Amino acid sequence: MTIIKVENLSKDYRLQVRDEGMLGAFRGLFNRKYEIKKAVKDISLQINEGEIVGYLGPNGAGKSTTIKMLSGILVPSSGKLEVNGIVPYQNRKEHAKRIGVVFGQRSQLWWDIPVSESLNLMKYMYNIPENQYRENIKTFQDYLNIDEFIQVPVRQLSLGQRMRADLCAALLHNPDILFLDEPTIGLDVVVKEKIRQFIKQINQERKTTVILTTHDMSDIEKLCHRVIVIDKGQMIYDGQLEQLKATYGSDETMIVETEEVVNEINSLYALGVTAINQEGTKLFITYNKNHINSTAVIGLLLEKYKVVDFIIRETDIEEVIRKMYNGAPQIAANGGAYAL
Repeated sequence: MTIIKVENLSKDYRLQVRDEGMLGAFRGLFNRKYEIKKAVKDISLQINEGEIVGYLGPNGAGKSTTIKMLSGILVPSSGKLEVNGIVPYQNRKEHAKRIGVVFGQRSQLWWDIPVSESLNLMKYMYNIPENQYRENIKTFQDYLNIDEFIQVPVRQLSLGQRMRADLCAALLHNPDILFLDEPTIGLDVVVKEKIRQFIKQINQERKTTVILTTHDMSDIEKLCHRVIVIDKGQMIYDGQLEQLKATYGSDETMIVETEEVVNEINSLYALGVTAINQEGTKLFITYNKNHINSTAVIGLLLEKYKVVDFIIRETDIEEVIRKMYNGAPQIAANGGAYAL
């Protein structure tokens, strides 16, 4: 079932342009000039119930602006937008009951009171039944260990503790959709893994739809099957993560260690290898797996040298996204083509 429908969504900002110097500032008092900045340009997409979708893009690409429109914080400049059959900015109160939002840089908890009191206040705000409230608190204790800090004022929490508490607040009322904007920013590896496992568990048990913006590619690889990539306000990819990796991540690097130094590498280039770096008895061989089979590469070396060890490394998702930003060829996604 489609839970989010977006059609030609755009958001423009009207920014004042100031001339330099005191004279320019004085002129600006009487003759103001403005320019239009297009933060989001004609985005169209559909998201189904139960999906975990990674929403990727560089800083300033329009990710947070899109999330704020989907959550009802911002009003679009043009286009159509429905979330759970509701136009978010037209019915914010009803919409807020059915979504949860976590912004990595901001907390929705009350700063000077313990986490337990913040959650208790939210219980009354959302009119959460007592049995649901207790069940959710127990879930949060089991998966996020909030009992370690639930009686501590929010201002005294570490970043990792506050993020876990914000997740609890966002999910306390069992929302249909969870918007996560940089939820693991600045966290250590252990806390990141706890949060990822919790998000995955909630998605599987409650079929909660999750929209995730992040710069941490490990979040994407461990949580998302589908990714949407946005750059300069425009969508440049919408499709499966594996398809994205197959299209832009076709390079592999084989690291081969031999007993003696390999002196003849021209035969490898003749095979179609794109790059070779040599460090003593180690070779770092890069090739396109769509054109060359790894068996052919290692077979060629085994003909003349004794191979001690070798491993193959695929291109990681971070490198895949970097290639997209650097202007790789256009790609068809979900039946459409987006120029890069």
